[in-house]
Amino acid sequence: MALRLKNAPAVLSVAVLLVTCGQLSANERALVGQFTIDRTEVTIGQFTGFAEATGLMTAAETLGGGHEWGSGWERRPGWTYRTPFGEAPQSTSEPAVHVSWHEAAAYCAWAGGRLPTIEEWVQAAYRETRPDPSAGFIAGRQYAYPVGDTPIGANTRGDDPWPRHAAAGTTQVGVNGLYDMGGNVWEWLADRDGQAALTAGGSWWYGAEEMVSSAMQWKPVDFYVVYIGFRCVYDHGRADKS
Repeated sequence: MALRLKNAPAVLSVAVLLVTCGQLSANERALVGQFTIDRTEVTIGQFTGFAEATGLMTAAETLGGGHEWGSGWERRPGWTYRTPFGEAPQSTSEPAVHVSWHEAAAYCAWAGGRLPTIEEWVQAAYRETRPDPSAGFIAGRQYAYPVGDTPIGANTRGDDPWPRHAAAGTTQVGVNGLYDMGGNVWEWLADRDGQAALTAGGSWWYGAEEMVSSAMQWKPVDFYVVYIGFRCVYDHGRADKS
């Protein structure tokens, strides 16, 4: 089964001290302005709970597997959110991928939230809103990358410890105490243009240049691929199941 390596070409690094951290509890959230946001991408374990509670079978499961770039977009049999590369993942705290925009939106609604808008995502990813931030961040400052002034510490195709997906809370903690707003996997946003929706943040497959706000990409809403996951935002006062 073919795999794309970190030094493969893209399809379509020192001034920050790495923060040592264990795996984060994936259901933690951060307050940013008038909403809260998942501190990590939705994990395999979380999405499995949703699918089992609702009886969901994803399109990747029913239509023969998710996609990866090869000679164009190629379907990979057996690649689903449960087995993102066709076999059991090292951890169910890795991000849930092979999930379409519709499936991601359904999860967030079930959890009492929704997909973030572009304005919310950009605020959370690049502007430090905490009054007393940790890890060297400065309140009120706008950063170039979700991990700070440089992309060091994010999971991209550069020189880092993660060959593919990183488990929740194991990369460099970023702006607003969030993880993987840049790198690891692209994230679905609420914003749509017809049958396309925005994705943000870049991924392990891409370089650091895709981590900036101007590098967001439109993808078909029914697309499901090994590089795209998501996280949710929550309006104040909403109950949730995560």
